[in-house]
Amino acid sequence: MLLHIIARGKIARSPEAELLDRYARRITWPFKHSELPDVGGKVPPPTQTPVREVLLDERGKAMTSEEFAALLGRWRDDGVRECRFLIGAADGHGDEARKAADHLLCFGKMTWPHLLARAMLAEQLWRATAILAGHPYHRSG
Repeated sequence: MLLHIIARGKIARSPEAELLDRYARRITWPFKHSELPDVGGKVPPPTQTPVREVLLDERGKAMTSEEFAALLGRWRDDGVRECRFLIGAADGHGDEARKAADHLLCFGKMTWPHLLARAMLAEQLWRATAILAGHPYHRSG
């Protein structure tokens, strides 16, 4: 299953970009990172179907790493070919996008910078795939 982060804004050369790249290189599943302008531009159509869309949103569900891994594993096992993670601009996502999403995910009640959210998501994607593979990186409890 392709794990695809689609984010508004340019990450450019930055410490956050280096962190994103560090975790992206560790992910053993197919991975892609796409950027959109802060305003305008359309989310590209899926490259593979069936697809699931996850919006990072302050109104979303906070999950443990194990729950997140189980969700991805379930979708993979159900034949989902692409899982797209959308990170909005400063004002987040609109109601229409929230309604259309398959899942709303939040990283807790705190507000995180959008550039850091990409790196955090990439780390959680690596962690989830490691959990599913039985890799010892993740330690629960």
